Amino acid sequence: MTTIPFFFQNTKSGKKEPFQPKDVNHVTIYSCGPTVYNFAHIGNIRSFLFVDILRRSLLLGGYKLNQSMNITDIDDKIIAESIKRNISVEEFTKPWTEAFFQDLETLNVQKLEHYPKATESIDDMVSLVETLQSNGLAYEKEGNVYFSIQKFERYGELSKIDVSGMKSGVRYDADEYEKDDVRDFVLWKNQKSESEKCWHTKIGNGRPGWHLECSAMIRKIYGSGIDIHTGGIDLLFPHHENEFAQTTGAYPKEEFVGTWLHCEHLLVDGEKMSKSKGNFYTLRDILEKGFEPRVIRFHLISAHYRSKLNFSLAKLGESKVALDRIQNTIYRILESYSLWNEVPTHFQGINFLIPEIQKLDLDFLNALADDLNLPKALATVFELVRIVNQSLDQTNSEKPIAFYKECLSFFVKMNVLFAIFQFQKPEAKPLDGISEDWILEQIEKRKLAKQNKDFAMADSIRKELENKGILLADTKEGKTTWKKAQ
Repeated sequence: MTTIPFFFQNTKSGKKEPFQPKDVNHVTIYSCGPTVYNFAHIGNIRSFLFVDILRRSLLLGGYKLNQSMNITDIDDKIIAESIKRNISVEEFTKPWTEAFFQDLETLNVQKLEHYPKATESIDDMVSLVETLQSNGLAYEKEGNVYFSIQKFERYGELSKIDVSGMKSGVRYDADEYEKDDVRDFVLWKNQKSESEKCWHTKIGNGRPGWHLECSAMIRKIYGSGIDIHTGGIDLLFPHHENEFAQTTGAYPKEEFVGTWLHCEHLLVDGEKMSKSKGNFYTLRDILEKGFEPRVIRFHLISAHYRSKLNFSLAKLGESKVALDRIQNTIYRILESYSLWNEVPTHFQGINFLIPEIQKLDLDFLNALADDLNLPKALATVFELVRIVNQSLDQTNSEKPIAFYKECLSFFVKMNVLFAIFQFQKPEAKPLDGISEDWILEQIEKRKLAKQNKDFAMADSIRKELENKGILLADTKEGKTTWKKAQ
């Protein structure tokens, strides 16, 4: 399969660049995953969905992937909570790790090849620290080992942060610290008390610093640098800058990462999400409000990954309406031409022959190749919806059944990316207060409008019924059937 040329906005260069993996048959990707001490909030979820969209896009583009996302199961918060609850770190993190994978499954996120845990990679971290010490970039102080920023001339190259005003010898022991404050960061932390989780190693009794973990796990899995590294924009500094410094300092002759991709922040009702503001949501919170997982997925992937996404329950409702419009169009094709048993099971091998579908397919793939431009990709979906509905609304449509089969195949192909469309026959649901007589009356009005070639009125009536959850299908014999949408 020929690969599609992708262009990505590389954070390191600040430019949109052609994607050039070291091996097109073995693209390596590492993504920063969850710190498993609680449920992931929807800002985290958005970044995980971004990783899924990247994966699905590259697979559609013909690439073979070797992808990883780490599980941070040791850090300050985890240790504090495990001590507070008088249980081991492993006992504390196990249910939160399981909850993370449940969230991914709920949102139809594809499984990656690797999910390394920090606690299972300690030897690799110790080895990296020893390499940095031998290269003169790490020093010990009171049992802790720190990375010396002043001895690494390229510090700030990734995040573009200014290090000229930093004070020599000022250190950070915490895993997380204030943005834009540049100090030597901890690689290995000395055990503070007997109740604190620690490992007995050649560099002392203690545990790794947060920044060290990802560098070591990448080395453990891939043996060298990687093609793509992703994460939320909040991780650019200090976390990714420190990753870059550690790995490049340890292995200066190797390129650590070819392309850095960062997902923008998620806002809630225009503000930063926080528990104190009452606008903090986990996936479970949204599900409890009655929203379907596929609607949540659709909403969180609808904006470009480099654009802030303003989340609100009202906007989520708008996403449901938009998704229902697409879904009802798919059902119209399936019902109108009795194609329920002819849905393609996969997109590979589908060759589009109809020119307007060929163009939409090209536009769709070009949108993905252009730095994962999901809004443009979605535009092709709604253009297809318009074409299909306009054709089905015409009483004497000249479109052959082959046209609708290709449209259906294209929806299947697009769903490889979006993973939100349904192709099974929906179960009938109650009318929720809408009378059958009223529905039949609207169908007659629509039929009359079509006879008078008032297609705008016919379309308006159909959309009104769709908004009330009523799906219409025009048969080849000229009849119109209806059913309650799923």
